[in-house]
Amino acid sequence: MTTEKNRSAGIVTILFLLISLYSNAQTSDSILVEGMRENGITFSHGNDVHLLMSGKDKFADMFEVIRQAKSSIHMEYFNFRNDSIANLLFDILREKRKEGVEVRCLFDGFGNDSNNQPLKKDHLTKLHNDSIEIFEFDPIRFPWVNHIWPRDHRKIVVIDGETGYTGGMNVADYYLVGTEQVGEWRDMHCRIQGPAVNELQTIFLRMWKRVTGEELSDPKYFQAKPAGNKMVGIANREPRTSNEIMRRFYVKALDSAKDSVKIVNPYFAPTSSVIKALKRCAERGVKMDILMSSKYDVPLMPEVVLYNMRKLYKRGAHIWRYRPGFHHSKIMMVDGKYCTVGSTNLDARSLRYDYEINALIIDPEVTNELQDKFIEDTKKCDYMTEEEWKKSRTAWKKFKGWFGHLLTFVL
Repeated sequence: MTTEKNRSAGIVTILFLLISLYSNAQTSDSILVEGMRENGITFSHGNDVHLLMSGKDKFADMFEVIRQAKSSIHMEYFNFRNDSIANLLFDILREKRKEGVEVRCLFDGFGNDSNNQPLKKDHLTKLHNDSIEIFEFDPIRFPWVNHIWPRDHRKIVVIDGETGYTGGMNVADYYLVGTEQVGEWRDMHCRIQGPAVNELQTIFLRMWKRVTGEELSDPKYFQAKPAGNKMVGIANREPRTSNEIMRRFYVKALDSAKDSVKIVNPYFAPTSSVIKALKRCAERGVKMDILMSSKYDVPLMPEVVLYNMRKLYKRGAHIWRYRPGFHHSKIMMVDGKYCTVGSTNLDARSLRYDYEINALIIDPEVTNELQDKFIEDTKKCDYMTEEEWKKSRTAWKKFKGWFGHLLTFVL
């Protein structure tokens, strides 16, 4: 009997050792893909991904593809700012309508009304008169509290069902010229061709039906075919259906990272589970580099960001502050193996309430290209040493940061 017990104990020990060895042998990208598939994300092969590192790159690339459109143009944005770049876009869309190309656009009610140059009724009427179908998601009406949450913060463009765009940029000229308040406004986007575009189209058409009541399912809207060799998953956060998807992505990515993590995210006020994962990652010895902005467009956010960054700095993270202004990108690179580009901020609003979308790009080539840009951007940054921390945080700013972090659930 004792011999049998010893054999059983030995088998259990061996099984635990094998599981441990398997877990350690798994690469961070395989762990991430496996975990996110369990959370409902479909990863497709055969994609091409082209990174767009600035507003100039994004609008030049996207406008060129729009000009070549033959069948349909679908756009979903948090806002179209009523300025020079949006007017140029609408002029191009008018020309495409004359050619018979279908044009459908969605924008968020709060995103428009909170914009300092919103689209007005007369502007929308002119667009409708030119046969451009443009509609507002959840317009703000009396008593004006219906749209505190959730907001449609996604950025999706699909052209001819073949080419898709997503990332952090809306349609606004400050991505090109900056603003007086924050200076340079940096952001990133990406163009995708391949099967992942069908996912983007599905998400857009579901929102289109919700807003307009029109259901579109014609195969002509789903023309994406293999165009490269990249694996891409589309993480789509929607209230009530995929509430936790981005929070789970960040926690899984940080907990499985083995060598390095690089992050740029503007509103760095993570929810509890994500900040804990960040701390675990840094304490584990993973080289963590985080780039923050020197200026912000939201009150209290600078102090809250400094408060959170200081916590991570004490655990070994390397913190960089972008001198030219506001770095609005939402990107992360892990172990040089995979990266994400999207609309999700590391704050409660994005992680818990809003409609968000991120491309999860499982490819070392694209990831290293993004890392090279990160390193290039650090040349325009101040590296946060103890001396820099002392200069940047007065007693009053420390108090504001501490007080602000208590409001993380609404920031």
